Amino acid sequence: MTSAETKPTVIVGGGFVGLFCALHLRHRRYAEPIILIDPKDRFIFRPLLFDFLSGELSDEQVWPRYEELLQGSEVEFVQDSVSQIDLKGRSLTTATGRQLNYGHLVLGLGATQGYFGTLGAAEHAFAFRDRDDVLKLGKHLLQRLQQASQSRDRQQRQDLLTIAVVGAGPSGIEMVALLADWLPLQYERLGGDRQEIRLVLVNRSPEILKGDANASLHDLVLEELQQRQIPIELLLGVAVEGVTAEGLVYRSAAEAEPQQLTSTVIWTAGVSNNPLLAELEIPASDRNRHGVPYVSPTLQLLGYPEVFAAGDCAVVKEQPQPGLAQVAYQQGAAIAHNLLALSHNHALSPAKVSLRGTLMGLGIDNAVANLLNRYRVTGKPGALLRKATYLELLPTPVHNFKATVDWLSEELFHRHSGGQTQSLEKREIGISRAIAITIVGLVAILGGFLATRLLNEPRSPQPQPSPTQPAPPAP
Repeated sequence: MTSAETKPTVIVGGGFVGLFCALHLRHRRYAEPIILIDPKDRFIFRPLLFDFLSGELSDEQVWPRYEELLQGSEVEFVQDSVSQIDLKGRSLTTATGRQLNYGHLVLGLGATQGYFGTLGAAEHAFAFRDRDDVLKLGKHLLQRLQQASQSRDRQQRQDLLTIAVVGAGPSGIEMVALLADWLPLQYERLGGDRQEIRLVLVNRSPEILKGDANASLHDLVLEELQQRQIPIELLLGVAVEGVTAEGLVYRSAAEAEPQQLTSTVIWTAGVSNNPLLAELEIPASDRNRHGVPYVSPTLQLLGYPEVFAAGDCAVVKEQPQPGLAQVAYQQGAAIAHNLLALSHNHALSPAKVSLRGTLMGLGIDNAVANLLNRYRVTGKPGALLRKATYLELLPTPVHNFKATVDWLSEELFHRHSGGQTQSLEKREIGISRAIAITIVGLVAILGGFLATRLLNEPRSPQPQPSPTQPAPPAP
């Protein structure tokens, strides 16, 4: 067995917490070996899944390979699942049987899709959390459009073209707004009538965005939902009792009997804990009512100071945070800061997470950027700012530069060029639009860079010498 000084820092989970923690550590020349473990071979940039579904961004932009992101970093990437963690023994075992002893452990496990125990939801509803989910949903929707375009039966077309989105939080809003713009375009290309498409947003609460960080956008979002290519029906204040192969079963307070909505069901409501959390040797008193472990303000697991945890798999009792990418990013950076402090015998710093705004897509070429809950940028400028901000946040400078160039090229040459057969006048208009989009795009990239710093930069003080340790000598 190796000595404590040479045991690696093991990071479990390659999401925003884990990956950015690893990259921050290597960027700041952390001396200890780093091992990053994740069952997938690609990082999932979840806020951009909607843009991939609509075809606005490519595969490599939304989920780059860890191998590419960690190239040259000396971080060892292990594609595997962790099956057991022995907190007292400071070791873990992977699904393939590999055992690792760690000096420090970082838990960034994330969450899984939750269904609130709804009968049939896991089997028949479409989730939207990873690459496979997006590909499966996209294929299904295009098949339904194709079948409807070939059917002469009006009722059959109605059943095929009805989509219910469960959950009126940010994910549900982004999903239904995108589909309201994207589906009509796809259906009309097949010769269909866009007015036959029916989109229903279903929510248990009578309000959308209730209790969410975006709650202040309630009125703006409601207005935008009615301005999409097709109207969006709101089915609020109803309980979903089940999901079948045919569609949704729900009940409202005004109806004695459950109602059936024949449809494709997309589930965006709720999350569940990673199953590994339940197996950790942590007493119930050190967990919240959902079973999520409490951590200290420095993001250390209670009773296990060598273990850090953040994101969806931990909660600071004194200051719970919403499950946002900007929160996970800042927490990952804060953990890296404290691991560096420990390696230099410096005192640890509480993680300072600042919510300085939110970004929400509201359809194709439409979004709202809510900065500091004071300034709102909407429409096409909001969409450009949202996308530029997220692309700037991509894990490495090389990758975010490449993704941004690819996106801007798509904006210029695929969506705004007129082809070789167009008239001189049309080409001049196309060139003018391209120049305008270039300027707006460059401004958006700059705005995205600034917004990224504004929304995501952790505010951690510089490491201070521990009260029990002398300050290092000045150079």
